[in-house]
Amino acid sequence: MDVPLLEGRYERLVPLSTKHTNVLFKFARDTRLFRYLPLRISDVAEMRSFVTQALTECDAGRAIPFVIQLLDGTIVGTTRFAAIERKHSRGEIGWTWLSGTVRRTPVNTECKRLLLNHGFETLRFNRVEFKTDLRNTASQVAIARLGAKQEGVSRHRMVMPDGYIRDTIGFSILREEWPAIRQRLDGFLARPYSFSFVTV
Repeated sequence: MDVPLLEGRYERLVPLSTKHTNVLFKFARDTRLFRYLPLRISDVAEMRSFVTQALTECDAGRAIPFVIQLLDGTIVGTTRFAAIERKHSRGEIGWTWLSGTVRRTPVNTECKRLLLNHGFETLRFNRVEFKTDLRNTASQVAIARLGAKQEGVSRHRMVMPDGYIRDTIGFSILREEWPAIRQRLDGFLARPYSFSFVTV
């Protein structure tokens, strides 16, 4: 599947490639990133495997993976559309990791704005999904802030690397809800923000 370059006011979403393996591995030192994700990355080989798997999913038409790059060229995270089902016109936004240097900035909001716009306007999705660990209240607040609707909890949906049996909470945005949510996100992003670019 072709992966576009998506550009906003603060960042670009750049197609993921194997050349990003080492810079993404820097984030693996922050174990908080993986607390609620069903994987652990302890060395470059495991990160390479993670990237390769994302690209394989992309080639199969099931994913659209990106790195998140500030306009000064600094890579600060990764995100993707996953679980794409063209027959049913839906996809899931997930696998988002962000450097601590850009938390509490407009970067995540704009990232979701770019992805949602691509999903609804270009890919013509009827539905975009979000899933997170039921314990991850910060993620739930962030997803709800977008305007996504909570749908329910899938109990004992997956086994985490530490053996914990995870309950997963789901959210969604529908095509008919997108215009109001787009306006909402544009309002957030219109607020003045002095962005100091930083390196990881």
